Parts: sequence; structure tokens; C-alpha cells
Amino acid sequence: MLTMLLMIIPVVNIVLMFIFAFGEGNPSKQNYFKAALIWAAIVLAFYLLIVVLLFGTIFTTTF
Repeated sequence: MLTMLLMIIPVVNIVLMFIFAFGEGNPSKQNYFKAALIWAAIVLAFYLLIVVLLFGTIFTTTF
């Protein structure tokens, strides 16, 4: 429960994900946070792709 509450804090959650994924501790928690980091990277790449396509469309149609 404490882990989930700490994950609500915006910048702390990224740091804690790396600490829990690559630090010492429960192997289940390590695997969970490694998977969470992979999903976060996939979502970030998808968002960046959407932003690049959106800005590319906006700038080519207005100029």
C-alpha cells in the first residue's frame, strides 16, 4: 500500500521505479517494476511519435 501511495507523487515515482526495479529486495517487486518501466518506455515512444506527427502536420499545412 505504501508503494502505491508513493507512486502517486509525480517525480518520485520515476526514481522509485528504478530503485525498486534494479535494487535489492523482493524479486516479484523487481519484476513488476521492470515491466512497468518497459511499458512506460513504450507509452513514451508512442506519445513522442504522436507529437512529432501532430506538429509535422500542423507546420506543413499552415506554411
